[in-house]
Amino acid sequence: MHTLLLFLGNIPWWGWILIVLALVAIRDIFVQRSHTISHNFPIVGHLRYFLESIGPELRQYLVANNREELPFNRNERGWIYASAKKENNYEGFGTDQDIYSHQYIFVNNAMLPFKVPPGHPNTTDKHFLPCAKVMGAYRQRKRPFRPGSVINISAMSFGSLSAKAVESMNLGAKKAGAYHNTGEGGLSPYHSMGADVVFQVGTGYFGVRDKNGNFSMKKLKKMVEEKPFVRAIEIKLSQGAKPGKGGVLPAKKITREIADIRHVDMGKDVLSPANHTAFSSIKELIAFVEDIARETGLPVGIKAAIGKLDQWHELASLMKETGKGPDFITIDGGEGGTGAAPPSFADHVSLPWVYGFSDVYRIFKEMDIADRIVFVASGKLGFPAKATMAFAMGADCINVAREAMMSIGCIQAQSCHTNRCPSGVATQNKWLQSGINIPLKSDRLHQYFDTFRKEFLEVTHACGYEHPCQFTMYDVDISVGDRNLTQTLAATYKYNKVKVPFESMEKLKECPHLGGSNKNEA
Repeated sequence: MHTLLLFLGNIPWWGWILIVLALVAIRDIFVQRSHTISHNFPIVGHLRYFLESIGPELRQYLVANNREELPFNRNERGWIYASAKKENNYEGFGTDQDIYSHQYIFVNNAMLPFKVPPGHPNTTDKHFLPCAKVMGAYRQRKRPFRPGSVINISAMSFGSLSAKAVESMNLGAKKAGAYHNTGEGGLSPYHSMGADVVFQVGTGYFGVRDKNGNFSMKKLKKMVEEKPFVRAIEIKLSQGAKPGKGGVLPAKKITREIADIRHVDMGKDVLSPANHTAFSSIKELIAFVEDIARETGLPVGIKAAIGKLDQWHELASLMKETGKGPDFITIDGGEGGTGAAPPSFADHVSLPWVYGFSDVYRIFKEMDIADRIVFVASGKLGFPAKATMAFAMGADCINVAREAMMSIGCIQAQSCHTNRCPSGVATQNKWLQSGINIPLKSDRLHQYFDTFRKEFLEVTHACGYEHPCQFTMYDVDISVGDRNLTQTLAATYKYNKVKVPFESMEKLKECPHLGGSNKNEA
């Protein structure tokens, strides 16, 4: 043994490297059979797999230009990062966008901009921009809700996101006067840091389910009574990442905390089915909405990605006929989101937001009931120019998911589904989460929302309006290509937005149903 140890001790460092490489080569050739490249090209074949693994990072930082990447290019990410950090988010020497490209957005400014008069709410608060409509007002719900911000946090569950990410977002939303949608994973302590909350009821009824996995009105009522910051209920029919498909949270990822929040058992895979068990038709959906609204007193809405329109026609027809139905409708774009999904769903199932929203809004307009509904838009709209288009088409407020994630540190690593998110935002790994400084990240989300609203207001004023709800389909042109050059939204999507009743910002500020940090306590 002494001789062996002496021999091993005399091997130089480069000798050990050769021994390790020899062992790897033996393994590649004679042991493993799963990788042909490694077998045929031992040792060097591993370099191919390594370069493949870091390919996204190489393209993101070294190869792709500023406007080339998807889902968010470098300029878009840079604007969010700079806005969140209170850094210079301007650009110099003119735009580097291809302004002649298909579907390019042109906002039509007025000859004379809107002038903010003395004493106006925006003279003291350049970020004050609440929703112009009140959720639940038309159907006289017991607890109507006017969102205190036109930009809010979209549905992202605790489980999909880390605890520290959810807490950072909720604190940031509180500071910004925005609401925070829980996602279908239930109401966690991290959603309960002071912001207004929209509680989402998904197909798994997590947080409000009985022992058999069915919806429990009793649990929902108890939660609403105990948590007055829950201001609205959203029933998720589908989502942009995987419309018409459920999900699975593997048993190995279920912690005791997640099990308690979702009201599920430890040691079992948690299924989120494609269908609801509480209803199976449009009539039953409306009845379900009305039951929840009656029992809780809260506004109730639905969320869906858009494909076929026959059931949307049926919904609008029944709502007109009965006067019942959802108080708000969230239209989610098929561009996808934080939810992991098969490429066949993420890439091809459901329409992008601009097509889906225009199809659905047109249906409710033709039924003459669009004014009864608060339309929430969701689909890469967290930029003032895109939000201008959305409001011109009929949106009343927008939800952002990935943009909110980037404001607290997401680097678009596109590893949300692997539990290895390097920024700690979309992982349950405690070490990766440890890098999130909650007070700092909440401030950054707050600043992103403030910067967004400030710039959105500046675009609004440049077009001669006081509030974005006043935008019309003629205020935005779209490049449609060919010899048509550009057309207004009205000409492109074949409808005109219904005029939103609006008196003044002062009236919105005085509203007793106003949410967020601007709420009227009187």
